[in-house]
Amino acid sequence: MAGHSKWANIKHRKGRQDAKRGKIFSVLIRELTVAAKLGGGVPDDNPRLRTAVDKALAANMTKDTIERAIQRGAGGLEGENLEEVSFEGYGPGGIAIIVESMTDNNNRTVAEVRHAFTKSGGNLGTNGSVSYLFEKKGIITVSSNQDADNIMEISIEAGAEDIELNDDETVTISCSPEDFENIKSSLSEKEIQIDDSEISLIPETTIQADLETSLKVYKLLEMLEDLDDTQNVTSNIEFAEGLLDQLD
Repeated sequence: MAGHSKWANIKHRKGRQDAKRGKIFSVLIRELTVAAKLGGGVPDDNPRLRTAVDKALAANMTKDTIERAIQRGAGGLEGENLEEVSFEGYGPGGIAIIVESMTDNNNRTVAEVRHAFTKSGGNLGTNGSVSYLFEKKGIITVSSNQDADNIMEISIEAGAEDIELNDDETVTISCSPEDFENIKSSLSEKEIQIDDSEISLIPETTIQADLETSLKVYKLLEMLEDLDDTQNVTSNIEFAEGLLDQLD
């Protein structure tokens, strides 16, 4: 979990300086649309859609925008024919990277992802080349100022596998995808506010990188995340101490 939390913290702190609201909204809208397309347009009956709605509301997206995205996915409105695709490759220092995208033009997306890898000294691999190094986990983040001991007790009882207190005064809870909704519901019932929640790919082990490699990989991850079709980027890097100072 250390690698995941550190990357999340770096993105969060850097994001406060140069957040791209339009990009964030486009990612959320695509997730709402595809979730509704795959599992139906009723959040209570579609856990993936319910999570997408929660994230959209947390980002201050209007309910009208959320509803239009859901209707588009459920077939109520015309829109793009999006499909989910993922790409696997290696960055500088042999760091494994997975890019999850939603696209209406796979050839365009492949070309853009390959260009980012090549430009950064990495290489795009084939399906299965790095995915075996990751596993799907439910990740829930809450503020630790809400009584960390209580949060931990509720989460463990509901099925949490790991709980981490982070430097930014948040608590990160990891669990199996099967226990994800149960833990969220248990926290909400006790009026614990959830800052963020998602089903994510988590590296089984991480690679400790030196500062030079960390900078190169960080720039590649940023480049991949900035692509229009990208939904999420995951790697198995353990960033070097001092990276944040280099980004200021």
